Amino acid sequence: MRNYDLTPLYRSAIGFDRLARLAEHAAANNGNAGYPPYNIELLGENRYRITMAVAGFAMEELEITSEGEKLLVKGTKGEQAPERKYLYQGIAERGFERTFQLADYVTVEGAHLEHGLLNIDLVREIPEAMKPRKIEIGSGNRLIEETQA
Repeated sequence: MRNYDLTPLYRSAIGFDRLARLAEHAAANNGNAGYPPYNIELLGENRYRITMAVAGFAMEELEITSEGEKLLVKGTKGEQAPERKYLYQGIAERGFERTFQLADYVTVEGAHLEHGLLNIDLVREIPEAMKPRKIEIGSGNRLIEETQA
């Protein structure tokens, strides 16, 4: 793993210290490299959906937790059936933990399981105070008037 020097970024950007943590998290999150497979869809300007292939998992074996900017999806297999003798086993029957880093103001709207696919709907709701606003530009005379008052 390479270590990148982010010092030049900090010289010209304010409040991006989270970027280093995100990069470290992305580099460290290789435990379940591709299991279970998932898609992330853009449904609208501020709407997203994560779809995970969770074949073989019952609804009771799946758990979704949202805490701060992290979304954790966990699958725990229950009691296993009697030992089977497979000629070929391509369907994984193991538990998993998958963590997603959510952007600011992204929350989980709901989740549903259908045909072996777990769909998690997300929405980004930016507070009015954080939305862009136009700033009026005044003349230099205003500062002189305020100091004389």
